[in-house]
Amino acid sequence: MINLSSEIAKFIENVQLCFVATVNADGTPNLSPKGSLAVFDAGHLVFANIASPNTIENIRRDPHVAINVIDMFTRRGYGFDGVAEIKLEGTPEYAFVADPLWAEHGKAYPVHQVLKVAVNNVREVRSPAYTFGEGVTEAGLSEAFQKTYADRAAETSHD
Repeated sequence: MINLSSEIAKFIENVQLCFVATVNADGTPNLSPKGSLAVFDAGHLVFANIASPNTIENIRRDPHVAINVIDMFTRRGYGFDGVAEIKLEGTPEYAFVADPLWAEHGKAYPVHQVLKVAVNNVREVRSPAYTFGEGVTEAGLSEAFQKTYADRAAETSHD
């Protein structure tokens, strides 16, 4: 049985951005960013459909999904495989996702549905830098990439 630990829940809460993969009818991939992913219980993830009609269409046809949540600074995270189920207003899953989203952003954010994913597989995702880089640490990577992104932001703000 899958156990989505409190460590995983905290990680997802802190990163706040994931990517959900589904398969289009023609077999091509569909990748959709989500900022509402949360751990619902020990075996399920949930997220809102705010503006993802392709994701919903794909899940109706084939409910299998893959989800990646990666901290861009530490270059580590988690990958999840599972089966999604559409939940509508009036369900506990819908309230679990919609209520905090609306509390933060207001009801202007539409929550058309909530997707509840029964997680079948969890895997840790780590950059090859941890394997092939000598003396690489999470703190070291985080510091280096924070500097890199700060430098890039400074460069683009002058354009």
